[in-house]
Amino acid sequence: MFWINFLHLYQPASIDGHVIKEATELSYLRIIRALEEHPKIKFTLNITGCLFLRWEELKYFDLIKRIKKLIKNKQIELTGTAAYHPLLPLISKQEIIQQIKENEAILKKYLYKNFKPKGFFMPEMAYSPEVAKIIKELGYQWLILDEIAYNGKLNQVDFNKIYQDQNSGLKIVFRSRESSKCYVPEALNKIIQKQTLDKEKIFITATDSELYGLRHNDPTAEFEKLIKCQNLKTATISEFIANKKTQKVQLIACNWESTEKELKQNKPYALWFNKKNAIQLKLWELAELACKTIKKYKTDNNYAWARWHLVRGLASCTFWWASANDFCLFDSISWSPDEIERGANELIRSIRTLDHSATRQTKIKAEKLYIKIKQLIWNKHWTYYWKK
Repeated sequence: MFWINFLHLYQPASIDGHVIKEATELSYLRIIRALEEHPKIKFTLNITGCLFLRWEELKYFDLIKRIKKLIKNKQIELTGTAAYHPLLPLISKQEIIQQIKENEAILKKYLYKNFKPKGFFMPEMAYSPEVAKIIKELGYQWLILDEIAYNGKLNQVDFNKIYQDQNSGLKIVFRSRESSKCYVPEALNKIIQKQTLDKEKIFITATDSELYGLRHNDPTAEFEKLIKCQNLKTATISEFIANKKTQKVQLIACNWESTEKELKQNKPYALWFNKKNAIQLKLWELAELACKTIKKYKTDNNYAWARWHLVRGLASCTFWWASANDFCLFDSISWSPDEIERGANELIRSIRTLDHSATRQTKIKAEKLYIKIKQLIWNKHWTYYWKK
């Protein structure tokens, strides 16, 4: 069995510290320890810049040192990404570039001076042709995407092949949706135990790393069993695609949760931007106002603090928690009024923080939007729970 495993390590920059500690203690440290104990195992990781910043704040210096050592030993490779996990197709080109470059600066600060990843992870694997071109222009070589990006359908990809985005020129590795939407180690162990593979088969999986401990209880240590298996081969994505011929493909705008129905309806980012979702629409209206206002007043005394709040408010979580979607897998419904409000608070504070540059009219407009968002959130919440 040939396993290409991609793990996404991310916590919102504004989340409470105890949440980050829980994810780190239950999942991140478990993964790093497993790699240290099995030097032949190799994974590709995305660690968002904002998580490195919070690790420093929470004094996880030893963890960062251990990650550096695994990179040096070529057991893990890190990808580039946007520092604060916004949904890239839904923000401006300037903001995309700024967040990617800030992420690069953070990786250089905590890892190595000349550190430059080859691959790139689009937050939520949210692909658009325009964003892919920007990523290519910034010097990246490949993307990992969900298989539905291939042609808008599942079970169409040949995972033995390496593809190339006809639009941007980036090499593309597709994750298997079926293999990734489960507890991966348990599923792969079952295949090995049944000895159903008569020849080497490639499994390409990509998941949130919190699956390895925080979100899934693994009392029989299936993860540790899997990486001990003698018949298991692993490689980083860059190693996997090296010197291989590519097949050009015209990719579809999508994300790693996209359904075939959504893509047929031209709704590639439905979980974060739904025209029928009043809360999301108002959130994006406030986000756009905040972005335009802060961009206009770069000379403001509090510009840096305004951006500090803005990037936290633009995180994909702000909008995801307003989707109220039921995934029926490891998680409950994607609805949390507190998390939506957390993002809205950051967006309004980004405008409030500006000294005297922003006009009175702009600030009043922003406050009215903010109040409307809070009203919509709690009306929906208590109506929903009252019915239950």
